[in-house]
Amino acid sequence: MTIARDERDDLIEAITREVLAVLAAPGDACIDCKGACAAHCSDKVRDVVTSGASRIAYQGGGADVPRDLARYIDHTLLRPDASAADIDRLCAEAKEYQFAAVCINPTWVRRAAGILHGTDVAVASVIGFPFGANTSDIKAMEARRAIRDGAREIDMVINIGALKSGMYDLVREDIARVSDACHEAGAASKVIIEAALLTDEEKVIACRLAQQAKADFVKTSTGYASGGATVYDVALMRETVGPKMGVKAAGGIRTAEDVEEMIAAGATRIGASAGVKIVTGERGAHEQY
Repeated sequence: MTIARDERDDLIEAITREVLAVLAAPGDACIDCKGACAAHCSDKVRDVVTSGASRIAYQGGGADVPRDLARYIDHTLLRPDASAADIDRLCAEAKEYQFAAVCINPTWVRRAAGILHGTDVAVASVIGFPFGANTSDIKAMEARRAIRDGAREIDMVINIGALKSGMYDLVREDIARVSDACHEAGAASKVIIEAALLTDEEKVIACRLAQQAKADFVKTSTGYASGGATVYDVALMRETVGPKMGVKAAGGIRTAEDVEEMIAAGATRIGASAGVKIVTGERGAHEQY
């Protein structure tokens, strides 16, 4: 059955209201959470996390934290001053520790793809990075070029200003153009919503738009805004997109404990420049503080 665009928008708004209503519900919405469940007690959880809590309850599918963390990590180097030698070392570390992917700027994709050819480490690249303000045409072309150079995963930044202006059709189309470019070549698409710049309602809407545009993941942050990944945002995003879509937590993740908390909240992928430290306890060559 085909649904008209106006009807779809009404449906999205209705779902958004329902999700936000659940998140705003009183603490007894969960039987056992005692006011500390990310899925139902958002205000209390925000206060608890701000106060320094190391864990919160999450009524979802992310509670079983894996012992092998490396395969969850995109080993990341997005500094503008990264050199060819830095990229070579990043790839060598990714091969040694068997990270899921390296995440790099588009100019280095071909080099990294050559180094990692024949390994299980994917090459991921960023599109419209870090502000998301490029036009959809440019983002789609940028994605296709990165894929042609060897990228198998694309992390795109949404048009943040358009989202905050209520221009949801534009945001949806922006994401869809890049997702289509990815899927026609068998690559995965990840959508960076830049959660630190959004209200909770805008985070929910951004995740729903990414789902409509057939993205494979939603991602918290670029690492270049006012804040990075939080347990609260990961739990909210997981609650919004359900169990099947990927959720990537990125920005400020530096320890194995950070990774475990993000996975427990619902993350299925982690973006971190501190990947070596996370899996070994020792600082890697490219870790950013």
